[in-house]
Amino acid sequence: MSFSSILAAETAAPAGIFSGANILLFAMFGLLIFMMLRKQKKTKAAAEEKRSKLAPGVEIMTNFGLFGKVLSIDTDENKIVMEISPGTTATVHSQTVAKIVEPEEATAVVPDDASSLVLDLEKKPEATESVEESLERLKNENNKDN
Repeated sequence: MSFSSILAAETAAPAGIFSGANILLFAMFGLLIFMMLRKQKKTKAAAEEKRSKLAPGVEIMTNFGLFGKVLSIDTDENKIVMEISPGTTATVHSQTVAKIVEPEEATAVVPDDASSLVLDLEKKPEATESVEESLERLKNENNKDN
């Protein structure tokens, strides 16, 4: 047996484009593209929602942590004039708006029964310590720190 016949016997025939490894690579590449497009679509939808909520009188927070109320929006120059405190305004770029601050709704807790509205008169008053006992307790607590 010659050296060339040994090499020829060990080399496998080239697999076609539809081998298992190639199909797996194409599937992973397709999944990667799908995930990138999905993320881009979600980001675009979130930006559109933020833009639709943005109007004068809305409380916003910028990327650099500045809170304020929108006074006016200039869509041609992408500028927002916001009031950060009474009488103080700042002009920021519209892309610096990080989030729109939703007003907190006050929720009243209504008890199921009237038991929480009645004073608990049967409760015994807690034992109070005397002045000397208070001074001794505070002195002992101070000594623990040292």
